[in-house]
Amino acid sequence: MHTLEAKIGYTFRDRTLLENALTHSSYANEHRDQGMSSNERLEFLGDSILGLVVADHLYRTRKDLPEGDLTRIRAALVCEASLVEVAKALELGEYLRLGKGEAGGGGRHRPSILADAVEAMLAAVYLDGGIGQTRKLIHTLILDQEQERIGAGRDFKTALQELVQRESGQVLSYRVTGESGPDHCKTFDMEVLLNGKAIGAGQGRSKKEAEQAAAKAAVLEMEKKHG
Repeated sequence: MHTLEAKIGYTFRDRTLLENALTHSSYANEHRDQGMSSNERLEFLGDSILGLVVADHLYRTRKDLPEGDLTRIRAALVCEASLVEVAKALELGEYLRLGKGEAGGGGRHRPSILADAVEAMLAAVYLDGGIGQTRKLIHTLILDQEQERIGAGRDFKTALQELVQRESGQVLSYRVTGESGPDHCKTFDMEVLLNGKAIGAGQGRSKKEAEQAAAKAAVLEMEKKHG
């Protein structure tokens, strides 16, 4: 716990709040006799706090944007993909308290569990240190990397399709080039091809995630070439 506190730059006065934030329902269910509670209530609170802080930030800093654009950017910043990037940067999965089945089934890498834990952790900081500390943490983890987090929530497969369709007769396809790891925790290597020629490659814990990673590499390269 001390290591995680160092990573987020906040020391809890009541560390049981952090422990609760990292407790998945599968672990709580296995320890009902100890009166254990899961992080689901904290997740509920954290989701609302995150949405408020991000909306407030965008309202104050993006004065030129209409409501629709603000809504789109907020959604990208608070979506599951963005929060999973936060969790990975903190190696949050290593700190989670999971039930035996969930832990054995790759739960430490499951996107929904990681995203929920980030929201629960934010709520724990809020309850322990107030909105000021929570806002500071959200800025550090998400808003200071705004462009990167927006990218994490972007649908790169759709973006790539839109880019290549500017010329007629373009054919996109995806190809698995390798896979590794046990069945419950595989990593897939993927290439995206344009008219049979590889234009991007990426990895993911599912074929869908790997396709997004490959498409992202291709989109970023194309955008860099065309300014």
